[in-house]
Amino acid sequence: MVYTPRSAPRSARHGALLVGTVAVLGLLTACGNGTSAQGEAPATVSGTAAPATDGTTSPAPPATPSSATGTGTGLPDTPRTTASPGGATGTTTPAAAGTRCHTSELRAAVGRNDPGAGQENFPVVLTNASARTCTVHGYPGAAFVGASGAQLGPDPKRSPGTPVTVRLGPGQSAWAGLTFSNPGVSGAKTATPAALLVTPPDERDQLKVAWNGGPVPVSGNSSTVRLTVFSPGAGPS
Repeated sequence: MVYTPRSAPRSARHGALLVGTVAVLGLLTACGNGTSAQGEAPATVSGTAAPATDGTTSPAPPATPSSATGTGTGLPDTPRTTASPGGATGTTTPAAAGTRCHTSELRAAVGRNDPGAGQENFPVVLTNASARTCTVHGYPGAAFVGASGAQLGPDPKRSPGTPVTVRLGPGQSAWAGLTFSNPGVSGAKTATPAALLVTPPDERDQLKVAWNGGPVPVSGNSSTVRLTVFSPGAGPS
């Protein structure tokens, strides 16, 4: 007689199902009770990431105001002084607000020609005629004019140079070079000015100086007239 296993009683099947359910719930509880397989607590993640540190905490240093703009509580800019040539009248210093020489405080003159290598070189001199100390910085403006006041030739161009601020006490002078090629050598078209109009740096009003330097180039090849930056004194030493 062949033995055929009978199905387990219904009560046994219910017991097995209950045991399986309890086992599953136990596993779920183990996963959610704050312990990992290694027994370590999982990392806590907040809503905002914090910067990485080396394990120590230190307060952030206070912000230092920038002195680049000369404002705030930063250190002030250190003035720079440019030495003047030995024996020259006037000194070179950093520019300062409110110290600029105005046209009404100056007297203009054209010094003696110092020709060389086919070039004509005239110093254009500004002298402080006021009772206060003032400064000039950079290049003057200039224009040759005829007897009628009409300009002769184009405006002079600026020769490359490093502008400095020249400090002028009462009676002291600064000069800028006015140069051009000798028209007899260059073959440029010429005219003989009646005067030279000189405009101090950063000013609009002009000073008129009688011109006694002869013909000047006004057009054609090598007709360019140039100006240099101001230097202390009344002309080259």
